Amino acid sequence: MTPTIMRAMARLLLFNKPFRVLSQFRPSGDKRTLADYIDDPQLRLAGRLDYDSEGLLLLTDDGRLAQRITNPRHKLTKVYWAQVEGEPDERALDALRQGVMLKDGVARPAQAVRIEAPADLWQRNPPIRYRASIPTTWLQLSLREGRNRQVRRMTAAVGHPTLRLVRHRIGAWRLGGLQPGESRLLTVEANDQSGGGTFGDRDSPNP
Repeated sequence: MTPTIMRAMARLLLFNKPFRVLSQFRPSGDKRTLADYIDDPQLRLAGRLDYDSEGLLLLTDDGRLAQRITNPRHKLTKVYWAQVEGEPDERALDALRQGVMLKDGVARPAQAVRIEAPADLWQRNPPIRYRASIPTTWLQLSLREGRNRQVRRMTAAVGHPTLRLVRHRIGAWRLGGLQPGESRLLTVEANDQSGGGTFGDRDSPNP
């Protein structure tokens, strides 16, 4: 008889972090935090997003899974939508693809392509500052490292500051139809390193 292999399972929460929300639970003055949206003391962060960035944030109740998600050794691809100032040409995009010089060293090469404004993207509140004389462009950037404010620094380095930044995907986990402040709880294998693996929806999106 073949022995049954018991696989350790973990909970993973996909959360769409709104604009101007801190990626922490502890209070910080009058700024909103994750505690305003998530009431589960067992969940811990598996990565961060800047206060002024939006999109996918992962939380889990398993420390090993959190480490696998955040450790650069596992090279989970993170996909961002960046609305940048101006109209980047191929030279600017090639610089991003080859790796631009930042103050803390050369960034790893990123996949960088121009895209249309994402059709299912929510309106930001407040919206970006609009200037009729300066056009904006949407880029999709795929990275396998996560330095502080990296995407913003990379686009600024090629002459196109980021005006709005949304993280769309981490590994195989995507925002899907989650709106700002909504979350979806999944059950995943605790030793999964793929950014997807075997998982199943536990609930529909929760506000």
